[in-house]
This record gives sequence, structure tokens and C-alpha cells, in this order.
Amino acid sequence: MEAKELRKRGMSYREISSYLDIAKSTAKLWCKDVELNQEQRKILYKKQIELMARGPNSSRARRNREIEKILSSAEKELKLPIDSETYRLLGAMIYWGEGDKTQHFGIANSDPFLIKFMIKWLEDILGIMPNRIKAYLNIHSQQNDIEIKKFWSELTEIPIQNFGKTFIKPTNKNFKKNNLYYGTIRIIISKGTDLRYRVMGWISALLASQNLEVEKIQNKWHKLREEYSRP
Repeated sequence: MEAKELRKRGMSYREISSYLDIAKSTAKLWCKDVELNQEQRKILYKKQIELMARGPNSSRARRNREIEKILSSAEKELKLPIDSETYRLLGAMIYWGEGDKTQHFGIANSDPFLIKFMIKWLEDILGIMPNRIKAYLNIHSQQNDIEIKKFWSELTEIPIQNFGKTFIKPTNKNFKKNNLYYGTIRIIISKGTDLRYRVMGWISALLASQNLEVEKIQNKWHKLREEYSRP
């Protein structure tokens, strides 16, 4: 019987049923007298492991379903749209984490969504239009400078002529091969020092409102800097 021959070759009941277009239970019944040797059992075991790794019950598939559930639940936790003060502070917090602290008003990042958000935030909160913003790219040598400038220009509406000289990283084994990676962009507002102090002022007010003893932390920080700067 063909089913028994297929079973002896190391095929699973599922594979036999599919190949012969019969029910799995039928394949199992027809092959109940077939005894597999050790090598055939190894083949079947390997197939079962591969199937588990690819199937809907694999750990990766289960984790992906868990992540989708977490994301869906988290989206419902927010009360949207957010109010203007929350919007103001959201952008300030991003600047606190990613922006220049000692000179200029600038922020650098490789995430297109974050940069797009900050461009809109600058316009909505600070009244800074894209044509007032300068941009600089940091890319790898195998990337196309002109094409990447076009990508960021279209995304941010910053005119191409506002892009300065691109920094090209030397080729090395750690370069990103992801085709969706468009380098890092740094956006700078000309004469934006006062704006930087304004945003940092919002951050300071928020910290003070949380009783985080800002002055004490600053004093300790300055003291440490002085100690390390001594000859």
C-alpha cells in the first residue's frame, strides 16, 4: 500500500494525508502496523520541531499575538486628542532626551516618525516653519546622499537648499544594511538659542512641580564637574 511506503520513508501522517488526499485519521489507520526504525523516527521528530517553529503555536507566533494584544490595549488607554499643554510637554520631553543642551536649538534622530512629529510640533507650538530649519545628514558610504536628502526633504518639507554638507561615515562591518534606514538627520533652527532656553524652562518647571529637588541635583552635578575638571 502506498501509504505504508510513504510512512516508511519518514513522512508524517499529515504529509501522507495531504499527498494522498485522504483524512489524517485514515492515513493513521492504514499505517498502524508500520514500525519505524531509529533513523526514520529522527526524521519525523525533526519535521515536528520545524513545524512547531513555523506554525501558529510557535513561540514567535505566540509572542507576536501577545504584542499585538498589548499594543491594541495600550492604544485604548489614551484619551485622544491630547490637550495643548500635554502636546507642549510631549515635544519638550522629546527635546530633553534628544535635543542640544549647550548650543543651538537642534535635535538629531534616525526615526522618521519622531522627526516628522517634531517638525509639526515646532510649527504648532513655537511657530517655526520648515523653511527656517537647516538640516544635516549622517549616512554610510554605500548610501546615496542625493536620494536620502530627497527623502528627508519630502518628509519634513525642509527645502533641499537648507541641507548642509552630509557627513559620510567610513565603511566598516557595523554599517546598517536595512534598506529602510535613511541615516540620521540633525535639524537646527538658526538663532534658536532663546528658543532652547524657553523649552528647557518648560522642562525645569515640570521637574520642579514633581518635587524632584532640581537645585540639589544641579548643585551636586556642578560639584562633580568641578572635581573632574581639576588638574
